[in-house]
Amino acid sequence: MSHLGLNSAIASADKGFEILCYDPDPTLIAALQAARWPISEPDLPEMAARNAASLIFSADISDLANCDVVYIALDVATDDAGRADFGPLQNLIARVDGAMAKDAAMVVLSQVQPGFTRSLSRDKKNLFYQVETLIFGRAIERAAQPERFILGLDDPSRPLPDAWRIYLEAFGCPLLPMRFESAELAKIAINCCLVASVSVANTLAEVSEGIGADWAEIVPALRLDRRIGPYSYINPGLGISGGNLERDLAAVVAMGDRVGADVGVVRAWMANSRYRKDWALRRLQQRLVGRVDNPTLGLLGLAYKENTHSIKNSPAVALLRALPHLNLRAFDPEVKSLPDLPARHAIMDSMQAAWTGADAVAIMTPWQVFRTINLPAMAAELRGPRLLIDPFRIVDGAAARALGLEYHTLGTS
Repeated sequence: MSHLGLNSAIASADKGFEILCYDPDPTLIAALQAARWPISEPDLPEMAARNAASLIFSADISDLANCDVVYIALDVATDDAGRADFGPLQNLIARVDGAMAKDAAMVVLSQVQPGFTRSLSRDKKNLFYQVETLIFGRAIERAAQPERFILGLDDPSRPLPDAWRIYLEAFGCPLLPMRFESAELAKIAINCCLVASVSVANTLAEVSEGIGADWAEIVPALRLDRRIGPYSYINPGLGISGGNLERDLAAVVAMGDRVGADVGVVRAWMANSRYRKDWALRRLQQRLVGRVDNPTLGLLGLAYKENTHSIKNSPAVALLRALPHLNLRAFDPEVKSLPDLPARHAIMDSMQAAWTGADAVAIMTPWQVFRTINLPAMAAELRGPRLLIDPFRIVDGAAARALGLEYHTLGTS
């Protein structure tokens, strides 16, 4: 019952299926039975409550013997370099394989590298791979309303097992069967295309900052170009975070090096991400540090993106760690603690407590609640250079400047 598994299970119950939610941790299962959710996702508690009668939580692995389809949905952990640890996943698959019916379909939903599924010992007639669509902060929406299902099979020409086909068709989206390796690489290919778009936006946004252009004025023209499209990732940001994209870039570099392919462009994307993650730090070093004695920074947002509690590779946490000698007061709607917090840093219980008396404020996560900030009240409570770092344009920049704040955002000077 990982982040991926829990959201997938609840969305599946909403389609009318009886779902056995297995996890070997009895403490976690007891919490789930009591509707104490270990993750924060919009609409998850409501959808779970609506389908409570169809969700069976169990720590007894023998219960899997009664299932027609078993999804393996463990979140694959990665280190700070994006390297994945598949050991726990392989151990889980081995235990589940021994407990489930031999003619039932096992579907690996966890994100893996090409070659992983075929390497498993289970009879390939009953072994499959499916590309997960998890996006933190939109996990229930993505699980319940997928654009398509990318399916990996040993033999893509063979019909899908009836039970699995009936389940998949309930979601009303296209089914794309292909060989194991193609499906495993498809997820990586999608993420590489996203990273390419992000890298283009970040690079040209920085150019805009230097020449007097405004990237926000250019974005609508790109969205109206059919070759780019209305849903493309072309808003500038602070590098890639969360772990999934980083894992796929590391996987492409490793595969490319192994087969002798030129993956220099992927290494460039990774370098660009690391560089952009320090955008706010560079602004603060230029405009705050050295201008004010013993400065104080109010930091709004610690999660790597809105609507999640995850801080994996978070630019906000990276900024906090880079300024251990600065007085820093942080607030996040979901993240209430951090390990090894420097002595001069504190996590506050409100936005106002974070910015009151600060010399600068950095809005590092685009939480919706930050869009309700009362700018005149904030401006009145700041001191010193009254610097506002707002990479995602959460507040009205013109209004901030009119109040005498020194306002910085991505994509414009």
